[in-house]
Amino acid sequence: MSLGLLMSVYSVLLGLAFGSFMNVCIYRIPLKKSIINPPSTCPNCGKRIRFYDNIPLVSYLFLLGKCRYCKHSISWQYPGVEVLAGLLSLALFIRYGFSYQYVLFLLFACSLVTIAFIDINHKIIPDVISLPGIIAGWATCLLIGHISWLDSLIGIVGGGGALFLVAFLYAHLTGRDGMGGGDIKLLAMIGAWMGWRALPFIVLIASLSGAIIGSAFLLLASKGLRARIPFGPFLALGALLYFFYGAELSRWYLHILL
Repeated sequence: MSLGLLMSVYSVLLGLAFGSFMNVCIYRIPLKKSIINPPSTCPNCGKRIRFYDNIPLVSYLFLLGKCRYCKHSISWQYPGVEVLAGLLSLALFIRYGFSYQYVLFLLFACSLVTIAFIDINHKIIPDVISLPGIIAGWATCLLIGHISWLDSLIGIVGGGGALFLVAFLYAHLTGRDGMGGGDIKLLAMIGAWMGWRALPFIVLIASLSGAIIGSAFLLLASKGLRARIPFGPFLALGALLYFFYGAELSRWYLHILL
């Protein structure tokens, strides 16, 4: 096995490990539980999960997606998050190799995925991720210089400020809250990491994907138009798509306009 292939495999394994920890955060943070203690247990029977039953992806497949003790089904979300983190890790390794950029952007990408799943499950975006993420994004631009500190700062103010204005106007015109404060802080975090120039495309991608998927969900959901659809996952999706395909998306969009 060549060194490059070996390192690629290692990046996937590292991503799977990140994904396992992300699952802990997705489950425990909304419940305001410690992400360190106690050790993992089955949500159904409460039995402690042994280390050999907690190997990312492998244990899920070996146990056929069921708890060893009570045989209760384990949500597909657990292996899904692990696989997604593994693929993101591999993609970032291919782009940056093992470097500061690889590690820092892996943390950013994993934070977006964690926020997305928490928002899907609980309709909240926890400040414990987004607020430190804003600071980390601005600090990262100083460390690796992928964007200027001013672009990052404008991204923070512009991203958070733009959604705050939209939320304020919507609430003023309709008398209902249309966007939570978590979405505002999330876009500020994305702006800190990616700069203000990326924000229009990210919001456009999020709005289009949200309209399409949201409309389908409203048609299928029994609650109809009363169903609340979280916007955080679409912002996370827009940020990841722009991060990896921003240049191609920009050229495609400009080609359509011209």
